[in-house]
Amino acid sequence: MRRHRRTAALAGAAVLLTTLVACGADETPGSDTGAEEATAGSTGELTVYSGRNEELIAPLITRMEEATGLDITVRYGDTAELAAALLEEGDRTGADLFIAQDAGALGALSREGLLRELPATTLEEVDPAFRGSADDWIGVSGRARVVVWNSENVEESELPTSYTELNDPRWEGRVGYAPTNASFQSFVTALRVLEGEDAALEWLTDLREHGEVYERNGAILDAVNAGEVDLGLINHYYWFAKAAEEGEENLDARLHFLPGGDPGSLINVAGVGVTARGDQEEAALAAVDFLLSEEAQLYFAEETKEYPLAAGVTSPVEGLPPLESIEAPEIDLTDLDSLERTLELLREAGMV
Repeated sequence: MRRHRRTAALAGAAVLLTTLVACGADETPGSDTGAEEATAGSTGELTVYSGRNEELIAPLITRMEEATGLDITVRYGDTAELAAALLEEGDRTGADLFIAQDAGALGALSREGLLRELPATTLEEVDPAFRGSADDWIGVSGRARVVVWNSENVEESELPTSYTELNDPRWEGRVGYAPTNASFQSFVTALRVLEGEDAALEWLTDLREHGEVYERNGAILDAVNAGEVDLGLINHYYWFAKAAEEGEENLDARLHFLPGGDPGSLINVAGVGVTARGDQEEAALAAVDFLLSEEAQLYFAEETKEYPLAAGVTSPVEGLPPLESIEAPEIDLTDLDSLERTLELLREAGMV
């Protein structure tokens, strides 16, 4: 078995993503024949920058090495920090592949021309909604924004039908949110893009006045389950991980997917891109194809309860609504790269 090595920390950060480093990160709670055919004959060394944590990714990297025959070096770190490093390194980078926690970081690299266009055969594995509009990055797993609610304190008929209703007076002091969390900030970025900055700022200001602040999605879920607050804004997989551990029948918390293309039902992705300046393009593409194989897709589904995105792969998670059933907003995920302006808006609203 080959070793996975951390590379030395890179100095500095690119101006475009400097403010992202301060953001909170999301927590993360046999070989497929098709993958073997796609990567057969691939050899060599591959340097990967991974914004997904080592505990999650290292076992999958081992499987990737076994399936592809590659010798893989991994640098682990925060997605925003690694994206900033890639921007600063430019032509000097030693990275061949970037695995990102969210689409915004990939969008920032795409706009700077730092990612290679992917082959059509790779792109067609994933719905266009979950890949870059320049065809230079692709989603490998998805997470849906949801409203979690306490079934003992709230009737299903009372649930909001839009994110705007969360600021109704009846919910004062009853809604939990995490303004420093990356997933919340990605939602606010989508809100800015879809509804405009004035509407986003007004909504944030109102939420700050009567909502309840938490540091993390997991803390919001626990608070709703305990009846500390009655509604909360989280990603779907926290609830499914908790239900798997404790049993759905033992939870008072339930999930509500907002309908009608509401921004509150944003589906963001963890994704991957091949660096434009790396010198191992063939090996990097083999790695991308492995991440879209059934083996890797089911790994994410089982380990994190995220949605598999590759065509033909269905999540084995019991009770998870089909991805196509979610009425998500129509948005180019590349536009989530404007997080710096989102942070400015959060500061204007007094949230961070």
